[in-house]
Amino acid sequence: MSLALTIGLLMAGGVYLVLQRGMMRIIFGFILLTHAINLLLIAAGGVARRDAPFFGGDTSQAADPLPQAFVLTAIVIAFSITVVMATFAAIGRRDDDTEPDSLTPADVDDDLGKARS
Repeated sequence: MSLALTIGLLMAGGVYLVLQRGMMRIIFGFILLTHAINLLLIAAGGVARRDAPFFGGDTSQAADPLPQAFVLTAIVIAFSITVVMATFAAIGRRDDDTEPDSLTPADVDDDLGKARS
């Protein structure tokens, strides 16, 4: 039950942050979403079956390696996407007009003047 609540809270927080305007908030939301998906993949592999994979003769109680492989792949992909998004956020900082702090009153007046003409 606590695993499901953790996944739900991470998903809710991630969706909330992704829907915000700032690029860093979007990146943090994406990180939360990837953590939630990784927990979901591990939970789908069977939380109750967490014995050691090759100790003993009974392989029916061994942990399933497929969800673990999926999670490792998802971690690598999420890390690379996060690095690309952070690079875009660092490079495009001067062009970012979505943050309210980055707009000056002169920028707003210029945008209104362009819209009127």
